[in-house]
Amino acid sequence: MQLIDLLDGERTDVMEGSSYNDAGITGLTCDSRKVAPGFLFAAIPGTGDDGRRYIDEALARGAAAVLSMPPVDENIKVPVVLDNSPRHRYAMMAARFFAKQPDTICAVTGTNGKTSVVSFARQMWTVLGHPAASLGTLGLSAHGPDRDIEHDFGLTTPDPADLHESLAELSNAGIDKLAMEASSQGLSQHRLDGVRVSMAVFTNLTPEHLDYHGGMDGSLAAKRRLFEEILKDDGTAILNADDETFAALQATANARGLRVISYGHKGVDVRLDDIFPTPDGQRL
Repeated sequence: MQLIDLLDGERTDVMEGSSYNDAGITGLTCDSRKVAPGFLFAAIPGTGDDGRRYIDEALARGAAAVLSMPPVDENIKVPVVLDNSPRHRYAMMAARFFAKQPDTICAVTGTNGKTSVVSFARQMWTVLGHPAASLGTLGLSAHGPDRDIEHDFGLTTPDPADLHESLAELSNAGIDKLAMEASSQGLSQHRLDGVRVSMAVFTNLTPEHLDYHGGMDGSLAAKRRLFEEILKDDGTAILNADDETFAALQATANARGLRVISYGHKGVDVRLDDIFPTPDGQRL
């Protein structure tokens, strides 16, 4: 793929060390150690380190282009894509590079319950005869008509290049339904940008990672991105009516004209009347 195709007409500043019209891209990564000849290296500043420190290493490994935010060395001999939001641009480039995704993607956010929900969704789809996958804290698990797929990423929401490569792998394997966890950190770092999410689920909001988000409001704002910016325009928001955030998230969904399904003891669409514990689980 050519670099100009990855840019897809988005407004950007390109420092042309060589013509970006002719720059062929064979892969992309934000880890300089994974750069191979022809790769685009995303030199992203982070909270603990700055990817711009590793541009020279990436170039030595054969990087054909660099994505970063200014300032960078003006003497770099390959095209440098400058963007003030490099994480978002990196994710969108990964989505274009790998392109294919399962037809139905359900993303689940919230503090607790994400892993269980995506696992249950995969199991229910499978019982109903649909090739399905789940992705999150327990890795990627899929059982399809062509092959079974298992990966462990070490992150609840993988790096965009790993994520979109896996989405393409699932699609190529005939797996058309995916339930995936959407962590608040992954959302705030734009790792899900470019994922074609048709259903978005919110479980709950409790104190967690508050040092990263700066408090409960910051944590909610990160999770809200799933409904404000990532869920497709014709998508469905599935919200916990028992959580105190319900009204705010419902308003977000309504403002976009999204379909809303509420669930819980106060749910309108799916109401939980009672729970009975049993020796092998529970009866709802």
